[in-house]
Amino acid sequence: MKIRRKYNNLRNQILVVYLVAMVIVLMFVSLTTYSIVSELIKDKAEKQIQQTALQATGRIDSLYQQLKTVSIQAATDSKVQQILFNHTKGEMPSFNEKQSLMNIVNNIQSYTSGVTSIEVYTNDYKKLIPLDDVQLTNRIDEHWIEEAERAKGGLVWIGNDPNLPNHFLAIRQVRLINESFKDGGYLLMQIDPHYFAIHNERKSNKDEFMILRDKNERPITSSYPGDIDVIFSYEGSIIPLHENDYIKVRQMSSETGWELVILTPIDALLEGVSDLRTATFISGVFGFFLFLVISYFLSTMITRPIFKLTRAMKKRRKGELLLNLEHSSTLEINELNRTYNQMVEEINHLIQVVYEKEIIRSRTELKALQSQINPHFLYNTLNAIYWSLDAKGDQKLAELIITMSDLFRYTIDSDMENEWVTLQEEISHIEKYMEIMNFRLDCFTWDIHIPNVYETVKIPKLLIQPLIENAIIHGVANKVGKGKITMNVQKSKDANTLRFIVTDDGKGMEQSKVEEINKHMSSGITMDSSGSGIGLSNVYKRLKLYYTDVEIQPLIISSEKNKGTCCSFELPLNGGVGDE
Repeated sequence: MKIRRKYNNLRNQILVVYLVAMVIVLMFVSLTTYSIVSELIKDKAEKQIQQTALQATGRIDSLYQQLKTVSIQAATDSKVQQILFNHTKGEMPSFNEKQSLMNIVNNIQSYTSGVTSIEVYTNDYKKLIPLDDVQLTNRIDEHWIEEAERAKGGLVWIGNDPNLPNHFLAIRQVRLINESFKDGGYLLMQIDPHYFAIHNERKSNKDEFMILRDKNERPITSSYPGDIDVIFSYEGSIIPLHENDYIKVRQMSSETGWELVILTPIDALLEGVSDLRTATFISGVFGFFLFLVISYFLSTMITRPIFKLTRAMKKRRKGELLLNLEHSSTLEINELNRTYNQMVEEINHLIQVVYEKEIIRSRTELKALQSQINPHFLYNTLNAIYWSLDAKGDQKLAELIITMSDLFRYTIDSDMENEWVTLQEEISHIEKYMEIMNFRLDCFTWDIHIPNVYETVKIPKLLIQPLIENAIIHGVANKVGKGKITMNVQKSKDANTLRFIVTDDGKGMEQSKVEEINKHMSSGITMDSSGSGIGLSNVYKRLKLYYTDVEIQPLIISSEKNKGTCCSFELPLNGGVGDE
């Protein structure tokens, strides 16, 4: 447990959190960077290979175009046209004509290295050159002849030569130009097997394979040693071959309909990524140790002043607190130290205040015990006067004495349980107060309207009397003749709120005086007795004190010179603070 407390401190926690965060960030950045770079390299390489395939296909189309050009030159040569035309008329070419035809064909053949021989046949499939008796139908399958006829003078790719499987054949029908392009015979070209072997030109990667096949799915050239049908049947762009993964790029020629496939090993494309992985790992390790050192010093710099402040608080937790005079280079720590010193000063001040209040409270309790006899003395004296007046027959004055005794008892009683009274009790007290004041002044009448259903509502004691007192002293008492005071209790616009209205028809006040009283009440300033603000301020403050949790309309005063004054306020039906 001691070991755990020793190492489970703020500095170690900050250090561990920083290190864990750094490790997570380094791992995330490293893996993300490696993954993104790998994908970028792979995508870029795939696009480059696709471009290579497009260029290779263009190269193949160019080579094929050369074959077409050579065959067109041979088929449209005037000597060839004339000999084949004569044959259609039944004239067999002489030996010299065949020799001249051979020279023409050899001349044309010399323009390209891809054509190893050109054979010329008549329209009845007899060979003219080279000089032998092999017929065209014995040389190739008849359906290729039909293809040549359907092509109407176009070059038709046959594929492997039956006599020389490593060579390729292509056939073209010779159309007689002067005879409305009538069938005059056939040209059969033999093509070198390496003519389309463009993979020999690419030396960038020895593990790269290129495969070319015609539109009949027969191979033309291939550097792949295995079965090419597996390559073409595989649908994905990544194909596993020879315990390695290859990117497969396919390109179709619009000229010939041939398909070219290039296979490139992924390892060759990502050859530089291993260096990136190593560099990322080394950078991560270096960053980890660098952050470890920085985190250690940072956590120490943060926690050292806190530890000093903690030790200072431990040393001074007994007795009077003393100020901590040490300073730090960190603004936040200085603010914490300043706040601690301020707290120490406030606590010391509060200790002194509490000590003085305890002395005052003790003295006050003693005085309260000594003065408890005074109310009882007052009640007993008033009762003695009552019985004396009752015995003499002065019933009215005796009742007034009893009313005054009840008034004093209601007012002087300071029991906290009696801080809240029912509305009926408060109205009864107000009526007694009005009787005494009217006996004394004889200048007003009063009228109180309160629905019976609200008589049990609890309100703070002596909340309404100051308003009645102001209405008497500052209202109807200064009026010529008798005045009238009216008190109404009614439901407010809010169904859960009662509205209390006290009005008099006294001398009233000017609007400036009303505004001054309202201003002093809201600011908490108490006016002198001549300003009639003491009672109103008392009511206003008590409303704010007892009803802090509900929104009620504060004390509102309205008055008009020589017409009277109206004071009103609202109270909730369910009581306020302290009402239990």
